[in-house]
Amino acid sequence: MRNASIWTAAVVGAMAATALGPAGEASAAPRTLVVATNGNDSAAGTLAQPLRTIQKAVDLAVPGDVIAVRGGTYALTDNITITHSGTASQPITLGAYQGERVVVDGEQLPASHTPVGGSIPRAERGAVHQEASYWRISDLEIVNGPYGIYCDGCNGNVFARLKTHDNYESGFQLQGASGNNQILDLDSYGNRDPRKNGESADGLAVKEGSGTGNVVRGARLWNNVDDGFDAWKFGSPITIENTVAYGNGFNRWNFPDFAGDGNGFKLGGGSPAPAVGHTVRNSVAFKNAAHGFTDNGNPGTLALSRNSTWANAGTGFDADVSGGKATLTANLAVADARAAAVGSGTSASGNSWNLGGTWNAAAVLSTDPAPLTGARAADGSLPQAPSFLVPRSGASIGARF
Repeated sequence: MRNASIWTAAVVGAMAATALGPAGEASAAPRTLVVATNGNDSAAGTLAQPLRTIQKAVDLAVPGDVIAVRGGTYALTDNITITHSGTASQPITLGAYQGERVVVDGEQLPASHTPVGGSIPRAERGAVHQEASYWRISDLEIVNGPYGIYCDGCNGNVFARLKTHDNYESGFQLQGASGNNQILDLDSYGNRDPRKNGESADGLAVKEGSGTGNVVRGARLWNNVDDGFDAWKFGSPITIENTVAYGNGFNRWNFPDFAGDGNGFKLGGGSPAPAVGHTVRNSVAFKNAAHGFTDNGNPGTLALSRNSTWANAGTGFDADVSGGKATLTANLAVADARAAAVGSGTSASGNSWNLGGTWNAAAVLSTDPAPLTGARAADGSLPQAPSFLVPRSGASIGARF
């Protein structure tokens, strides 16, 4: 079963297991709780009598239940707060009903309009604020929130096929004691933070915490004000695969005293930065305002293999921290301001800059990202881009999509 099919399988299984029962009624079998914009929170929560708010369904759901949200825009006046957990064998599922477009809009939330220099109270962070484990959340579009999704102390969750864009902080932030989460096929773009003049709104941040087993796969992170991906002060290894970061760190909002960093993938940081061995493979960073991939002071055993960079304003692969132990293997850097900055402790072999020659646009089959940045496949997977940044020489280096 493909990752993007998790939601469909969960809904079909739950609806086959039981008839739709009244919301809140104890049930030996999983229930499906239906939410619709024309529903009523005093209703039964069935397809014929749906609930009105996602929050009501969240409050009623118990392990094994499915929350099916009908299409439409859900304008929040208070954020959706998830504080109770499913179980490993019976997660709680939240997603769009049969592929309908569901938009969760946080524009009316007071924290979305925190003034310059202000701080967002912890409980108000996120149009969706989660402090819970064993949820399956998918197929939602989350916009204009004070963060899109903010998850703190979250374990064993699957987040699939989400869109988090135009939020007033990071599109998706995972932090605290959080492990074994899967973030799959995320599109996160256009996120910005006026209150910090662009200092911290990333596409995806896994930061300021620890927890093993976190995986990012198939994400696209673009045109965010700070970084595409940020692992600032996260103390446990993260695996990133088949992920794209581009166009980050530019002041598209005309913020004064602009402070956006503009890295595609920021793989650490802090004072001091924890030594962490993140893994990144088959991923690409292009046209970012700073570096494509950077250790950002992380002296850990980073492992970067078969990744590509193109036309970044800084260094394609920046792994020059003193005492760092990164391993860079079979990566490709094309037309960045500098291909690589490699420290004395870094092992680099089989990369384009090791092979020699001129690595410019003429050295690859295509520098047109349109196939990769276009519509996803029906199952949520990345579109195919078989020529993008593929060496004309046939060298087995760089990412393939």
